[in-house]
Amino acid sequence: MQIDLTHKVVLVTGASRGIGKSIAEVLGEAGASVAVHCNNNLESAQKIAGSIGNASKAFQADLGGAKATAELLNKVLSHYGHLDVLINNAGIAISSNLEIDDEQWLQQWNKTIAVNLTAPAILCRLAIPHFIERKEGIIINISSRAAFRGDTADYLAYAASKGGLVALTKSIARAYGKQGITAFGVAPGFTRTEMAQDFIDAYGEDYATKDIVLSELTEPVDIAHTVCFLASGLSKHATGATIDINAGSYVR
Repeated sequence: MQIDLTHKVVLVTGASRGIGKSIAEVLGEAGASVAVHCNNNLESAQKIAGSIGNASKAFQADLGGAKATAELLNKVLSHYGHLDVLINNAGIAISSNLEIDDEQWLQQWNKTIAVNLTAPAILCRLAIPHFIERKEGIIINISSRAAFRGDTADYLAYAASKGGLVALTKSIARAYGKQGITAFGVAPGFTRTEMAQDFIDAYGEDYATKDIVLSELTEPVDIAHTVCFLASGLSKHATGATIDINAGSYVR
């Protein structure tokens, strides 16, 4: 089955690199107009939007701030007139040793929660009334296997933020299904991206590959194809579910 997203407008946060970039490109191949969000690499986002075509456009916003996050969605709606799918992919992972001073640890915790959980919550909150008015809308939140199996002590904030994202997704699915809104989670494991490379550099390649059942790490495109299927609306009865894509490293 070939997925056709022609005339669909999709906002993908954190789409200038890694998983988000691959998601944006696969959605574009399916015909979607993609709002390609970036934090600071506007040139890269513009290049990606240009290569996708389909009236895709780059949007820059610092998701660490509530005002900028809200303005992002408003700018996308103003430009396209509507939104069909919201994909909260942007995320950060800061290594925070418990032995650092209290103020620094708390700053890093707050920054992680702001980008990984508060920003998606703001975007969902603003998108939901729009979706209710249109009587349909799809939200896809990119979580992590860390939400279910936890992470190392240095990444407590990351795991906590991703766990919160799973609960947010379930709550939206349960609250707004009868108004035509479906919400899904996707939980990658180690995926060969720039962000994951920092973790691999710190703990070693063996740490990343020793417990997967396949012979290679997950690639961004593996995530992107699943997201594209969810964005098609063909799986609405799976609303509230989180799909694991982690090469069998964590099986629920």
